[in-house]
Amino acid sequence: MIAGDQNSSGSVPTAALVGLEVPIGTAAERSGCGIETIRFYEKAGVLPRARRSESGRRVYDDRDVARITFIRRARELGFTLDEVRNLLRLADTRGIPCSEVQGMAIEHREDIEAKIADLRRMQEVLDILIAQCQVGDQPGCPLIDALFSQTGSI
Repeated sequence: MIAGDQNSSGSVPTAALVGLEVPIGTAAERSGCGIETIRFYEKAGVLPRARRSESGRRVYDDRDVARITFIRRARELGFTLDEVRNLLRLADTRGIPCSEVQGMAIEHREDIEAKIADLRRMQEVLDILIAQCQVGDQPGCPLIDALFSQTGSI
């Protein structure tokens, strides 16, 4: 039964309230994910295939919405889909030592630190090229010339 379904007397059956299932739009709203993103997570195998209502529409319960939220938050932290799969596997395994999750988080943080260092180097190069452009209204542009250059790196 989907949220909002009623029986012939106009009331929602008690059994439906226990495992209340909601359509994909409601699950998207509650989890902060877009509908297409939820479908993508299903196709990518990060999220199990949704159950279907009698009319064939995808329906989700509270556990599904919590899992979608977990995936969204992990992705916001930059975890790849494979890393999210591993985190979910660990989350689904009761009694798993936190050290495994910590190890994944430490490795991910090191990747982020390396990316930050790369971004800082790129910023320094751009600062130099931008400063060369500030020389005035000279013909040509040092930044454009550097990008077309076939010698060395920028």
